[in-house]
Amino acid sequence: MATIIDGRAFAADLRARVGEAVAGLAARGVRPGLAVALVGDDPASGVYVRNKGKQTRAAGMNSFEHKLPADTGQDELLALVARLNADPQVHGILVQLPLPAHIDEAKVINAIRVDKDVDGFHFENVGRLSVGAEALPPCTPAGCLLLLRHQLGDLTGRHAVVIGRSNIVGKPVAQLLLRAHCTVTIAHSRTRDLPVVCRAADILVAAVGVPQLVKGDWVRPGATVIDVGINRVAAADLDAAGDAAGASGDAGASGDAGASGDAKPAGGATRLVGDVDFAAAQQVAGAITPVPGGVGPMTIACLLRNTLLAACRIHGIEAPAGL
Repeated sequence: MATIIDGRAFAADLRARVGEAVAGLAARGVRPGLAVALVGDDPASGVYVRNKGKQTRAAGMNSFEHKLPADTGQDELLALVARLNADPQVHGILVQLPLPAHIDEAKVINAIRVDKDVDGFHFENVGRLSVGAEALPPCTPAGCLLLLRHQLGDLTGRHAVVIGRSNIVGKPVAQLLLRAHCTVTIAHSRTRDLPVVCRAADILVAAVGVPQLVKGDWVRPGATVIDVGINRVAAADLDAAGDAAGASGDAGASGDAGASGDAKPAGGATRLVGDVDFAAAQQVAGAITPVPGGVGPMTIACLLRNTLLAACRIHGIEAPAGL
C-alpha cells in the first residue's frame, strides 16, 4: 500500500512557518498584506475567498477583501487594481477567477504589478519561470513541488509525467520540475498510448480534470502520484474505487471544495474525487496524494508563502530560510 501524502498536515506546518516569518517582519515594521478582488457571487469562489481571508489573518497578515457585483465594468476593476498596485500596505494582489464574460481576464491579470502578482499568472512571471529567473510561481504547482520534495528529497534525474497542459497547473508544474532537474514529459488528451507514457513515470502528476482517469495499471510500481484533480460527482456514479477515494477525507476540513469551482450535480449525494482512481493506484504507487486532503490545502498555504516572499522582495529584505 502506498504512503498517503498528507497535504493538510504539510499545509498547516507551512502556514505556521509563514506566520513565524510574518511576526519577524512585523517586528521590523513590515506587515505583509494580501488583497483579494471577487467579482460576482459564484458560491465556490465566495467560499474560497473567505477561506483565504481567514487564513491570511491567522498568519498575522493584513487581509483586504474587495467584493464587487457581477455587472462591474472592466474599467472599474482595472481602476481597483491600479489603486492596489499603489497601496504600500498591499504586497500581494489576487483577482479571483473566473471573471464574468464581459471582462478580459488577461488584461486584468497583466495590470497587476509583477512583484505583487502572488497568483503567478502575469505574463512576465510566466516568462521568468520558463527561463529559470526569480519569479512568483503559481500556488498549486508550487504546492505540488513542495510535497514532492518533502516526500522524495532531491528530485534530480527522476522522470516526471504531467498529464495536463493548462496555464494554471500543467505547464507551470512542468517548468518547476524542469528547474528541479527532472526529465519531464507533458501528456494531454491527444497523447497516444497515454497509459504506456504514464507507466514510465517515477513521478506522475494528474491535472486534467477528468474524474478517475488514471487507473491503477497506469502507475509504475513505487511511483509517486500527485493528484491535482478536484471533481465533484454524483455518489451514485462512483464505483467501489471512487467510494474509497472519497472516504479518504472530508471536503469541509480540507478546503479543497472551495478550490474546485465546480457546481454540484442536481439532486442526490455528491463526492469529491481526483483524476486518479485512488483505491487502485494506492495498491501500486509508492506514495500518493488523496482527494480531498492532498494538493488542495496547499494552494492557500502557498498563496500566503508567495505574499510573504513578495513583501520581502518589495522591501529589500532577505527571504526567511526554509520557505
